[in-house]
Amino acid sequence: MFINKHFDVKGLLRFTGGHIIWLTAWATLVVALFEFFHWEWLHIPWLPLSVIGTAVAFYVGFKNNSSYDRLWEARKIWGAIVNESRSWGASVKAFVNNKSVEGVSQDEVNLIHKKLIYRHIGWLYALRSQLLIPTPWEHINQNRFVKRATEKRRKRYGVNLFNDGVTEEELEEFLPPDELQRLIEYKNTATQIIDQQSQDLAELRSKNLINDFTHVELQKLLQLFYTHQGKAERIKKFPLPRQYGASSFIFVAIFIFLLPLGMVSEFHKLGEMGAWLSIPFTVLVGWVYLMMELIGDYSENPFEGLGNDIPMHSLCRVIEIDLRQMLGETEVPPPIQSKNGVLM
Repeated sequence: MFINKHFDVKGLLRFTGGHIIWLTAWATLVVALFEFFHWEWLHIPWLPLSVIGTAVAFYVGFKNNSSYDRLWEARKIWGAIVNESRSWGASVKAFVNNKSVEGVSQDEVNLIHKKLIYRHIGWLYALRSQLLIPTPWEHINQNRFVKRATEKRRKRYGVNLFNDGVTEEELEEFLPPDELQRLIEYKNTATQIIDQQSQDLAELRSKNLINDFTHVELQKLLQLFYTHQGKAERIKKFPLPRQYGASSFIFVAIFIFLLPLGMVSEFHKLGEMGAWLSIPFTVLVGWVYLMMELIGDYSENPFEGLGNDIPMHSLCRVIEIDLRQMLGETEVPPPIQSKNGVLM
């Protein structure tokens, strides 16, 4: 998540500087052919070009709206996870007790509280890790130039999925060793962690450490966690339909290709050097369309490990701190800090 109010010039150039180079080269080539080689046929009327530009703008706007919906839905999912995780911690502490059973000390009850709450924290980090596994349509799996740029951005923002031991270390802290070895073998570890929570609730009910009502209430919270996990996995595993995403890129490319052909003749009317003035305006207009396309393209995958991501690591740490303090712990890890203007 980008946290700075504005993007500086350096950041914009880092994101689109390479595109500005080829935009300038293409606009300059068209003007040079028009002026030096007198290829006056190398132009198109402005009216059809403006119609194309308007149509492309509407289409790119539709794509950006769809991308924003995916991004905002992902944020709402994790917001719900934050709230209900706090409810889980408070409910476990309040409902699991030894009032209806003899022979169970308060220390043993406290250990049960810790086990259920720690396992939930482990679920958070497992879910985060699973949502960061790259899919075929994400930028890390595109051509070598896009892949290289994506790897640099991940490193710059503090996320390197090719060498990320954070999740493994967290799971080792929050899950018992024998349980960790068993659960981590599953393809969907997060799903199995919640299932283990459900099995433990059933065991607590059999020992009368919770009653029927509290058993049902705690189970409802687990069902909500499954629901939120499923919603997040839907966004992760089902891309913005490629017939929309890919077409947007093609339309922008066609418009940018035609843009200097329409600009050069219009600016040539201004005088002898007028055609050369079309270059900066062509670059500017092309850059605006390109930025709209790139913003939508990078926003449609909110679990990609890039700057537009939902700050899952930060949210996991927020929940971890809250839950551990509910247990009465005073030594808790610090909140995740932003890196280069991005909070992950």
